[in-house]
Amino acid sequence: MKVSIFAPHWGSNDLPPDVFIAKVKEAGFDGIEMSLPLDRAQRDNWAYKIANAGLDLIVAQWETVFHSDFAAHKQALGELLRNACEVQPVLVNSHTGKDWYTPQQNEELIALAAEISKEHGVPVVHEIHRSRFSGHPMLLLPYLDRVPALQLNADLSHWCVACESLLEDQPATLDKVLPRVRHIHARVGHQQGPQVADFRAPENADALKAHLAWWDRIIELRRNDGAERMTLTPEFGPAPYTYTLPYTGQPVSNAWDQNVAMLKLLRERYCQ
Repeated sequence: MKVSIFAPHWGSNDLPPDVFIAKVKEAGFDGIEMSLPLDRAQRDNWAYKIANAGLDLIVAQWETVFHSDFAAHKQALGELLRNACEVQPVLVNSHTGKDWYTPQQNEELIALAAEISKEHGVPVVHEIHRSRFSGHPMLLLPYLDRVPALQLNADLSHWCVACESLLEDQPATLDKVLPRVRHIHARVGHQQGPQVADFRAPENADALKAHLAWWDRIIELRRNDGAERMTLTPEFGPAPYTYTLPYTGQPVSNAWDQNVAMLKLLRERYCQ
């Protein structure tokens, strides 16, 4: 099974496309995960330059965070997913629904994503993320029963916060969820937040060990299922995800450096 590792655009949004793409290439990533502009010319320019650099593309859809009204959320989701699928990325990673929408409303959104995915032949995975239908294990589990084809992006750092644990007390939950994972956000969270300051620091050893165990298991499950490819994106983000010092607002660590360091760890662990 091919394991591909993608660079997050998040945190580098101020860079021009050519500069960011060159930075990604130099670091050794296989592709880029990013949201795409709705402007067709700008979108196609990004897609062309990424492909021309020999990189793959995963499109992230997170912008529905701005739409709390269900009708507006659904309309925006459809527009954003179609815009993403039209450039034929490896997959689309979607922030879908709200944790306070009814199950019927969230399932309506999941069904819309499945329809668009089928229409374009592009997989759509739904990210485990706070505030979405997947924001807590007990919110997500009923959907696994009601939507057998539901596929996930595992950003389990969010559940560390939601459950105030490293999920050591929920093995049965992980048994149900991990087989549905098709993409991983390789960020290390902890019991009080979605991102440690530096995953290499000794004080974060337990959190790193827990996340690696989850990722190991997902990779093993996909290999055993005969999957041709698995994708991961190191996703350490800028402030306020990266801690800052009081008064100065100075970040205590560099998110891009964390992502490159995680790239190297993942390469050694999964790409040998």
